[in-house]
Amino acid sequence: MESTVATFYHFVDLPDCANWEESLYTRCNNSGVLGTIILANEGLNATIAGPKKGVDAVIDFICSDERFADMPYRECTTERLTFYRLRVIVRDEIVTLGDPSVNPTDGVGEHIDPENWNKLINNPNVMLIDTRNDYEVELGTFKDAINPQTTTFGEWAEYVKTSLNPDKHKEIAMFCTGGIRCEKASAHLLKEGFEKVYHLRGGILNYLQTTKPENSLWEGECFVFDHRVSVGHGLKRGECEICHGCRWPLKLEDLQSPKYELGICCPRCADTLTTERRASLEERHRQVMFARFNDKEHIGQKIKRK
Repeated sequence: MESTVATFYHFVDLPDCANWEESLYTRCNNSGVLGTIILANEGLNATIAGPKKGVDAVIDFICSDERFADMPYRECTTERLTFYRLRVIVRDEIVTLGDPSVNPTDGVGEHIDPENWNKLINNPNVMLIDTRNDYEVELGTFKDAINPQTTTFGEWAEYVKTSLNPDKHKEIAMFCTGGIRCEKASAHLLKEGFEKVYHLRGGILNYLQTTKPENSLWEGECFVFDHRVSVGHGLKRGECEICHGCRWPLKLEDLQSPKYELGICCPRCADTLTTERRASLEERHRQVMFARFNDKEHIGQKIKRK
């Protein structure tokens, strides 16, 4: 069954974020929409999926508030189940940098549209940085991009402190999956005294959706935080899968390795699995296969809200 997937975020002063939690959950639930919506005083960040009519109803509901009237969003379709459940969460930040003094509503770097991105990053004076996590970068990135080797976005500030210098690095361009991390990173760099800071509008997903493969400087696939695992140009689902043993995204060569076992392990974790962990994974995989054989979902039952 075809499902519409929508990704969107918006930095805006939202002191009443807690008041949105229940109404958003109800709207999504009534519209047959699953996914994750994160709310904070600094705005909203979400990826949701479901029937197009339902997804559009949720977005219309959000945009009916004038603070979100100009919120951009991106839609694509998939045949694969994208989410198993719905979560609407209130947090301190919609994307966790760990520095509450950084507020993108106070100012961010210059947005660069996909059609102008290639020209910018081909400039030898521009330092290109991938603001995503190391496991995401391993699946794909832009040609010649720097990998900060961070495991979470919360490590970004330390990377800047130890590796970047506003007196030396005069022009910096950044990108991430959907634009939210590189936008917040640009606000952080401006706060730290960097002057010429750029970030890709709409992130990698926008670039892949609007740039023809023959004109693209993207190499590999783009990791996404749902059950599609990865996408390529046109936002078509990629070939990557997730290892259930270590949760690392796996490329085609990993899936072809003799150390890969469906639902159990991959070349990265096969030699380190404990007997107990292996037994647990084997039992889970057996239950998943049994449920699939009986045309049922092993996980994804509705969770009662308190």
